[in-house]
Amino acid sequence: MSYRFRDFGSYTVGGRTVEVRGQPTERIQFTPTTAYERDPNGTHVVEQAYVQYFVPEQRRNSDPPVLLVHGGGMTGAMWETTPDGRPGWLHLLLDRGHEVHVVDNVERGRAGWHPGLWDGEPVVRTLEEAWTLFRIGPASGFATRTPFAGQRFPAVHFDGFCRSFVPRWVSTLPAQARAFGAVLKKLGTAHVICHSQGAQVVFAAAAEHAQNIQRVTALEPSGLPHPETKRTSLDVDLVVGDWIDIDEFWRDMIHRCRAYTNSGVDRVTWFDLAQHGLPRHSHMMMMDEGSAEILSLLLD
Repeated sequence: MSYRFRDFGSYTVGGRTVEVRGQPTERIQFTPTTAYERDPNGTHVVEQAYVQYFVPEQRRNSDPPVLLVHGGGMTGAMWETTPDGRPGWLHLLLDRGHEVHVVDNVERGRAGWHPGLWDGEPVVRTLEEAWTLFRIGPASGFATRTPFAGQRFPAVHFDGFCRSFVPRWVSTLPAQARAFGAVLKKLGTAHVICHSQGAQVVFAAAAEHAQNIQRVTALEPSGLPHPETKRTSLDVDLVVGDWIDIDEFWRDMIHRCRAYTNSGVDRVTWFDLAQHGLPRHSHMMMMDEGSAEILSLLLD
């Protein structure tokens, strides 16, 4: 990768304040040599999104910023580098001259979180679940890390990839949609590339901010628009990989994606990667060998 930056940095946007009252003070030892009496009561800032942005010197001024949205249990770091050290989509987009904004949404990564704020306990993904859910290989191949034949995910680096997992709540969609809507409003317009659960956040935010979205590229979205949501139609690329028929979960998900594609809610272009000469890709297609070719297909 060879590019110079016109600008780069970060910002937080959205969120709200909450008042905590009636909690006891406590003496905490926050370093081995220093302690103090902590009072948790007062005003806290919560539910903001953290966004890191990059503007290449040779920016494509005719194009809006590209906004990268992570999936469930992930952060914006998923777009940076592949598990085997190749440039991630962030770098590939910058190399093409795109301005890129990378989101850590509510309760993920550098957006932070507040204890007791959301319903339920956080969900933490196991390696075994990731192996099968992300379609790296069959359950029987997990112990030996033997992937599907021809699998393009760099399975030898699977354990390193799993170090990027973070806890997530399943009750935070409204807060995530509000924060993401604030990001869209700040940018004015954007080409949104989202993955898995991140698509649900995008579609939920579009209920009020469809005018700020030039296009949505949804990589195997696990969340889809509600058919009764009234808003301006979106231009959507819906992208799917291989081994979709391995279990009922994926068959049902792709069935829902097909129904959405044909519903007329949005203007959807269906991208089955295998039918475009890019077979054997996993749910983590932006990390697979061939990820650069996938991005080129979607941009060109």
